[in-house]
Amino acid sequence: MDLENQQDRIDFERQRNQLMQLSSQKQQLQFQTKMLKDALEEISKTKEEKVLKAVGNIMIQTPVTEVKKELAEEVEAMELRLKTVQKQEDISIDKM
Repeated sequence: MDLENQQDRIDFERQRNQLMQLSSQKQQLQFQTKMLKDALEEISKTKEEKVLKAVGNIMIQTPVTEVKKELAEEVEAMELRLKTVQKQEDISIDKM
């Protein structure tokens, strides 16, 4: 009986740690998604044909349409990752 309780506590702690990691990952993804959406919104307001884009340690001029497309794709990928983490978090909560 005592071994069962100890194993249950170990399992609970493991699941709790996993849930904390998933919650942290979800917050990071939400923050990154918001930053990407904000950038996409700002770039949509510009009347310029080209904008500066950071590539490694340099800045290059890039057509606005290309940057908008890249940002939209990144937002889509980030939202997909966010849904995946949310599902994992829900499963982890159900197990507890």
